[in-house]
Amino acid sequence: MKNLISDNASVLIIGNEILSGRTIDKNFNHIASKLNEHGISISESRIISDNEQEIINAINELRNKYKYVFTTGGIGPTHDDVTAESVSKAFKVKLEINKEAYKVLEDYYIELGSEFNDVRQRMARIPAGASLIKNDISAAPGFNIENVYVFAGIPKVMRSMLEEALKTIDKKDKVINFTLQVGAPEGEIAKILEKTIEKNTNVSIGSYPFYNTKDDYGVKIEISSLNKDSLNMAINDLKVYLSKESINYS
Repeated sequence: MKNLISDNASVLIIGNEILSGRTIDKNFNHIASKLNEHGISISESRIISDNEQEIINAINELRNKYKYVFTTGGIGPTHDDVTAESVSKAFKVKLEINKEAYKVLEDYYIELGSEFNDVRQRMARIPAGASLIKNDISAAPGFNIENVYVFAGIPKVMRSMLEEALKTIDKKDKVINFTLQVGAPEGEIAKILEKTIEKNTNVSIGSYPFYNTKDDYGVKIEISSLNKDSLNMAINDLKVYLSKESINYS
């Protein structure tokens, strides 16, 4: 059994196109939202290039640190799709043609009336011992090996794979969130937040300042907890502290 540092998840976004700015990542927010609904918090997210050694290093570091690792990108048929090969090397297992994946892809291209050529057959290469993750959009599967879940980078396909993967992951209590907007700068409420946290140890509090105009500024305070009663107690305490200092909130 691994001695993990965190019971949470990490997301590894793979792709030169993301790093160059040519493509805007549309996957992370969706993954975070769905995992939150499933009771899983994300502690870390990275964007790295389509470089085999970088992927191997990141996979090995993250899988030994977090309970779950979700990757997107790099499992297509082209030369720069090196994620499957990199994951197999990270786990020190063979990358092989998976018979089930091959059959799914073969049937898909026959139905399309397209050739199932050598290039497309690359998408049937899966690390030995991995389980397939169904792809209802374009057939080519993702895969899961130990605590690593490998998805396509195309948002619609990734979402399909994520839904399939979540069916195999135990659902935990959902994190409950509450947002309070305060009409004061962070410096004026810092001690109030510290006091609230000291009294309410079962909640997480984040402060996010905003500035639109000289008359429209303040802080959005986000309070999170797995326990509804703990959350409500923290909210009430915070409101009392703010009111005592005559600080407006909504």
